[in-house]
Amino acid sequence: MTIPSSWIGIDVSKARLDIAVPGRPAQRIDNSPAAITDWIDRLEAPNGVVVFEATGHYDRVLRHMLAAKGIGRARVNPQRARDFARACGRIAKTDRLDAAMLAEMGRALHLEPDPPDDEALEKLALLNKRRDQLVRMRSQERTRSADLHDDDIAAGLARHILWLDAEIAEIETAIHALVEAAPSLRSRSSLIRSMPGVGPVTATTLIALLPELGTVSNKAIAMLAGLAPINADSGLKRGKRVIRGGRRRVRQALYMVAVTSLRHASQMRRFYDRLRSRGKPAKVALIALARKILTILNAIMRSQKPFQPA
Repeated sequence: MTIPSSWIGIDVSKARLDIAVPGRPAQRIDNSPAAITDWIDRLEAPNGVVVFEATGHYDRVLRHMLAAKGIGRARVNPQRARDFARACGRIAKTDRLDAAMLAEMGRALHLEPDPPDDEALEKLALLNKRRDQLVRMRSQERTRSADLHDDDIAAGLARHILWLDAEIAEIETAIHALVEAAPSLRSRSSLIRSMPGVGPVTATTLIALLPELGTVSNKAIAMLAGLAPINADSGLKRGKRVIRGGRRRVRQALYMVAVTSLRHASQMRRFYDRLRSRGKPAKVALIALARKILTILNAIMRSQKPFQPA
């Protein structure tokens, strides 16, 4: 393993990048291929790690150009970065201060470079996100249609819903083709779908939004999905443990798998029934079941062996 020689902080926005290189004046450049290429060519720390917050498509050009030049980058969760700033007593927030804070975060936590981007996985994530957007839009239009009493507007809504149906079908076809064409995605999908109750949409959601599956501990994967109960104890007080944070869409997908698994007699149903018999509320038992399903999926991906009924 190569130990980074320095950490460079970059605050990413739509139009510009604020850059903090330790020991040098702050810089501001355009968030464009030409400006980023020029900056990388003049970079004096090729063994450094560039640290920036995940900002969706705004950091896409930066990520790809750093990868093309063989420069490591650490893409951090914005909430984690903000928590680090608060822990350091930094309340003020500007783009320049954020860049400096990210460089300090990399140095203090010895952040290592992320693995290289998987182009097929990145494309899958984009398609999965677009499908979710269209499905949400269709649900909204159906709700409006149910409460409407104007024939002309109702006809327009019906046409839009038909168009959304076609677009969703087209996206799902593209997702299926992408998964089948990429051996790594096809293998992961097959393993995940060996779990009862997991369909193609849930499988692609987990592949796209939870790539850490099978590579980290059960506790860590539960934290990433927002399914780990968080303690709220202080002194003699023992607070109620609740789940929070994590990747909401992943949690939603696993919750639906948990609900689906109750339709048939299985080890999942028996697990849920045991919790209910102990007095656990239905929703608490479902969350615990979703976490158990995630733990099993994590083991499946780690062992590379399909689900085996108990």
